[in-house]
Amino acid sequence: MSADQQAKKGRAAQGRKPTTDSTAPDGGNADRSQHMAKVEFLTVAEVAALMRVSKMTVYRLVHSGELPAVRVGRSFRVPERAVHEYLDAAFIETA
Repeated sequence: MSADQQAKKGRAAQGRKPTTDSTAPDGGNADRSQHMAKVEFLTVAEVAALMRVSKMTVYRLVHSGELPAVRVGRSFRVPERAVHEYLDAAFIETA
């Protein structure tokens, strides 16, 4: 069974429809693959070190939805851009 078939089977088992674009010859997967290849993911420990907070604080941000993350097995991976966007939005100017 190919990796694509396994992925579709996994989505079907989870009750999700496969996301495809019928107008693209490859089902729209090329654009998504190119985009995901450019995304840099950080571990929770790396995010904590970058933000200078504890790992528990990062987990709280992920679970609350304030910081987007992808679950890989039993761990999370956070897009590096999301960390920088969160920090930019949280930045306040002082007088």
